[in-house]
Amino acid sequence: MLDDLEARCAQAMAEHGCPSVSVAVAVHAEVILAQAYGLADTGAGIPATAHTPYALASVTKPVTAAAVCVAADEGLLDLDAPGPLGATPRQLLRHRGGLGAHYDFHYGEEGEPAVDVEPYTRLHRAPGSGFEYANLGYRLLGRLLEEATGQDLATYARERVLGPLGLDGFRIATVCPGAATRYTPDGRPYPEGLRTSHPGATLGWATAPQLALFAQSWPRLLKPETAAAVLDAVPIGEHLGYGLGWCVSRGEGPLLVSHGGGMGGVAAMAVSAPELGLSVAVLTNTTVKAARDAVVDHVLGELVPGFAPELISPAFSVPARPLTLKEGEWAGHASTPEGEIPLRLRILPGARAELTTGGETATAPVGATATLALRGSFPVQLPTADARVGSPVLGLELRLDEGRLAGVARVYKEGDREGLLGNLLTHPCELRLVRPG
Repeated sequence: MLDDLEARCAQAMAEHGCPSVSVAVAVHAEVILAQAYGLADTGAGIPATAHTPYALASVTKPVTAAAVCVAADEGLLDLDAPGPLGATPRQLLRHRGGLGAHYDFHYGEEGEPAVDVEPYTRLHRAPGSGFEYANLGYRLLGRLLEEATGQDLATYARERVLGPLGLDGFRIATVCPGAATRYTPDGRPYPEGLRTSHPGATLGWATAPQLALFAQSWPRLLKPETAAAVLDAVPIGEHLGYGLGWCVSRGEGPLLVSHGGGMGGVAAMAVSAPELGLSVAVLTNTTVKAARDAVVDHVLGELVPGFAPELISPAFSVPARPLTLKEGEWAGHASTPEGEIPLRLRILPGARAELTTGGETATAPVGATATLALRGSFPVQLPTADARVGSPVLGLELRLDEGRLAGVARVYKEGDREGLLGNLLTHPCELRLVRPG
């Protein structure tokens, strides 16, 4: 099986502009396949090999989760004891700690991130009341580990998780010597160094064989009841749940435990099929996930009976519904670290809306979901210093609550086809109807 892997990888790289891909398959703790194709560094012409480390982005989260669970088994922390902001480690691991979506990146080896994350580390809902994918939860978990163990996350993970599994080259760090260069979709390189406020969510590095071994070997570190708790996943969709740091498949088909990762110049995936003793890792050095997905689907389609892509999909999408808000004008504010920023929203005919803030006005299509009365993105700049650091788009997610629109205003950048990937910052938002249509 997988005799045509090289051809499939070459096709995926060519079709999607991917510089390189590294693939590993492990069975019962033995790597049986490790191949890499393409260039780890296009400028220097350095080929990718099975020994080339890649950035992991969110595939770092399972490592942080394993470290937290090891500490819990050692009696150093309690998974169900309320901690920062009243959220428990179990809730934070499941992305149910009440925090909002967030990422911030500072490229290069020197200096600190331009965005102060503390004002964004706040509750948007009661802990345990709902799922929202939250890098900041994993930031808090890293701080909890440091308080409980006296070691920073990277050191504790190396000594108590990665080292005992024999994965000495696997690391959490701001830079990894010899790693594949990360590239934008049009082939521009990212700087080597990467800093962020949420290293436990983002800053993992590994080769594909190391990641494949980790994906199936982490339960050896834990008590049986703790390993079972990791896979006790709360549903986030028809085919997927989220446990303690891993996505877990639901319904028909084989049990699959997975996590995807994506950020500027990174698209990664780790998947295990525990009943088969099988695990797979696919790593690429481009922002676009299409090549990664094509290779993952091919490999798992060959090796796992009954595989379907929706059993591992890391996309947390919400089905859209038609907008039901009537035409009219709403006014209010977004709460930011610089204070309340005025917003004005006009609902227009044809499921469109006009948003004004900071002297800018833009019109965009809007829709709704089962829980949101309005959802849409507008090409306007929120006039704060943080938003001006690579976050030129403003997205609204608002629910109708006793005559007001309440929710969040998110600022971000649409990809990295120009410049580098920006930041995603979430702000509480509230609007009231000031002029009916």
